[in-house]
Amino acid sequence: MGSRLVYALPKGRKTRDIPLPGSVGVALTRHLEEFPPVPVTLPWEVPGGPATTVNLVVHGRTNVAMDRHTFNRGYWHSALTAAGIQPTRATGMHALRHFYAPLLLDAGESVKALSEYLGHADPGFTLRTYTHLMPTSEDRTRRAVDKVFGSTPDGLATA
Repeated sequence: MGSRLVYALPKGRKTRDIPLPGSVGVALTRHLEEFPPVPVTLPWEVPGGPATTVNLVVHGRTNVAMDRHTFNRGYWHSALTAAGIQPTRATGMHALRHFYAPLLLDAGESVKALSEYLGHADPGFTLRTYTHLMPTSEDRTRRAVDKVFGSTPDGLATA
């Protein structure tokens, strides 16, 4: 029986383009300097599919592709533990989406743009799934109302 790992488009069978922040670019460059991409050949879409070679940025210690379970147990959980965070379902890799989405919304990104970054066809789904209150939400609400009523946080009227 052949490899069960395959290359395929992500869920929804479409690619996604997202803006690369400078800080992430710097971290990625450092990672690539220390851990260069390695060519790995896997079948396309189904076991036994056409062989496809891709230079993997994230790979196993022996320069092989990893399934998500191996990545979670071997790398992600170790990183969480080293950071003092208990590995649970709530702190799994998917938690990164639940951090990323409200972070962008809190920063003023449009729901439409965020839904495209996440690969959602319906921006309403993005709102229903990923809008969590950010720590600055209540302060932002107070400032918005104060601005409309022309007062400052201490209750004094503004000119």
